[in-house]
Amino acid sequence: MSRAINTVITGTGSYIPKNIISGNEFLNSTFFENGNLLEKENSEIIDKFSEITEIVERRYACPEQLSNHIGAKAAEKAIENAGIDKETLDYIIFCHNFGDIPLGSNRIDILPSLASKVKQQLGIQNPDCVAYDIIFGCPGWVQGAIQADYYIKSGDAKRVMVIGAETLSRIIDPHDRDSMIFSDGAGVVIFEAEESEEKRGILAHKTETHAVNHGNLLTMGKSSHPDETNGNLYLKMNGRKLYEFAVVQVPQVIKKAIDKAGLSVEDVNIVFVHQANGKMDTAIMKRLFKLYGKDTVPENLVPMTISWLGNSSVATVPTLLDLVLKGEVKGYKVKAGDVAVFASVGAGMHINAFVHRF
Repeated sequence: MSRAINTVITGTGSYIPKNIISGNEFLNSTFFENGNLLEKENSEIIDKFSEITEIVERRYACPEQLSNHIGAKAAEKAIENAGIDKETLDYIIFCHNFGDIPLGSNRIDILPSLASKVKQQLGIQNPDCVAYDIIFGCPGWVQGAIQADYYIKSGDAKRVMVIGAETLSRIIDPHDRDSMIFSDGAGVVIFEAEESEEKRGILAHKTETHAVNHGNLLTMGKSSHPDETNGNLYLKMNGRKLYEFAVVQVPQVIKKAIDKAGLSVEDVNIVFVHQANGKMDTAIMKRLFKLYGKDTVPENLVPMTISWLGNSSVATVPTLLDLVLKGEVKGYKVKAGDVAVFASVGAGMHINAFVHRF
């Protein structure tokens, strides 16, 4: 039997900011919708928000921390976990959407690339370690993993580090209820080439971009406060339409990836899905199993961290993986031979998924 090159996960790391932001932090906020002050009590708004999204807490980075800083912290952990020499990395791919945003500035910094900043912080001397960024919405880290697979399968690389990090707390509109969704964090995974007669690692992947009709579901826009005139732009989304889009389209993309791998949903042991909205993820899984003619989703299939970590965009999936592999998500573990699906959806609108056998 011929030996194939597999793209396998060999190390993970994450950085979860220490600042815990509960719903009570928003009790004194002033929320507007369509230019009008919301008349409901903030306590009622916060409770309803938590009921819809399942988010109770979120994490914010310390004032002095930037995205590249927390990305580097997670990267150090992943390198240690993989037990590799950092100088042997062929690529560092940093996935984000807003670069570095100093607290209180609302101005982004992506020069040089955050990947270059991390390489500098790690002290990697090797010029053949190529460092670059991906801006791909919340699915950025999953897409970075897919790019790593291309590099490794082509023979161009043996080790690729993919970082997902964001400080969304710096780019949200404090007068928009949706600001309560977003948080900060970083997750990192190291992928390596493995020659084996057994097919494992990344088995298949699928990506789609639905821009024509859905590209405006997540955009940058002015504050919901009608009197703000500072020219700042903030993260804005059409939550209802985004939910409807994701529930219909994401299951189809996941199924295409599973089918491409020559597997069925019954072969999947665990699903690492973007932590955007708890109820949305539940609906996505139900729709996925319906596509296979199944009426129920198995228990302990989809680990969730959104209730206490919120939505840290590109960081959600790699952070979730790191926590599960290290036994920090109760009721979930991964063993050799298990099949995992990684999937995400976000601005673009992009959807992607890959299937990985541990």
